[in-house]
Amino acid sequence: MGCKYSKKVINKVPGYEEPIVLASQTPFNVSEVEALYELYKKLSNSIIADGLIHREEFQLALFRNKNKRNLFADRIFDLFDIKKNGVIEFGEFVRSLGVFHPDASMEDKIKFAFRLYDLRQTGYIEREELKEMVLALLHESDLVLSVDIVESIVDKTFSDADTKGDGRIDQDEWKAFVSKHPSLIKNMTLPYLKDITLAFPSFVVNSEVDDADVCV
Repeated sequence: MGCKYSKKVINKVPGYEEPIVLASQTPFNVSEVEALYELYKKLSNSIIADGLIHREEFQLALFRNKNKRNLFADRIFDLFDIKKNGVIEFGEFVRSLGVFHPDASMEDKIKFAFRLYDLRQTGYIEREELKEMVLALLHESDLVLSVDIVESIVDKTFSDADTKGDGRIDQDEWKAFVSKHPSLIKNMTLPYLKDITLAFPSFVVNSEVDDADVCV
């Protein structure tokens, strides 16, 4: 027997994907995907009213300042922009946020974090890339450390992670390193995504699909 569900006509943004489809492919349930859709509509029309999240809107959502460029935010945007067309569509938004869900696999979180640090997309994390990300994260945290301390942090981290001693960190080395230091990807889990409808009660809408109807 197939899944039966009724649909309501809703105003769809460009790149819209059905909640029932996204719920079957991510840790979110249908109600949570629909809550994320309401959030997405707000973000995607905050500066440019076209139903797509632009880099400036992403900056505004993260930092309340569309002009505050930050390497960390730029990298997150680039990874969310799966199609590499300069905007984040709804399906990309949900799938990418799914990695940050408490129920997402540790392997997915580790892979995402690796890609975050692999600034030049070579398949390896090099020392200079690690340093750039450390500086960006310190800047975002408003922490001011001396050049010597930053260099010491980078050197220690890189020497511990680069077990092959070839001057770069590959995915296997990164996975082993993070396994020993799980706090490195602590920020890869956003607890409120466990139930987005409770985190954003104003976004709760009448579900067009019953969660029990989702086929997996």
